[in-house]
Amino acid sequence: MFDNSVRLVGFVGKDAEVKTTKTQREFTVLSLATTASWKDKNGDGYIKRTEWHKLIAWGNLSTFAATLRKGAHLAVEGELRYREFVPKKQKKQKNGDNKVRVAEIHLWRIAKLDRAEKRDADTPAPELGPQAQVTPF
Repeated sequence: MFDNSVRLVGFVGKDAEVKTTKTQREFTVLSLATTASWKDKNGDGYIKRTEWHKLIAWGNLSTFAATLRKGAHLAVEGELRYREFVPKKQKKQKNGDNKVRVAEIHLWRIAKLDRAEKRDADTPAPELGPQAQVTPF
């Protein structure tokens, strides 16, 4: 196991975005929402907090990530990295420190998690077919 690893399970917030570096290397950017909830102190309801994470995929993983759409349920694993940059349209600050620092997760793995299909209350459940018979040894 790596010292700097992150595992998250959440939902894609918008369609994947394919970008290219200055050296013509393609990568895919994803936005992942994770949610935590807990009972409030009074026990009247739940408090919910959503965190947004920027995910970066390279190489073959980038090709797969590019197919992901808003709402996809994912389990991801990767390395947490920080990057600093100066926004193009930012005015220069008096103290000279006009850099922005962002956290990104550079992915090693993506697993698409299936969700049960939603159906109307009037729609009958699909038939499963005959049960398999179990033969004891």
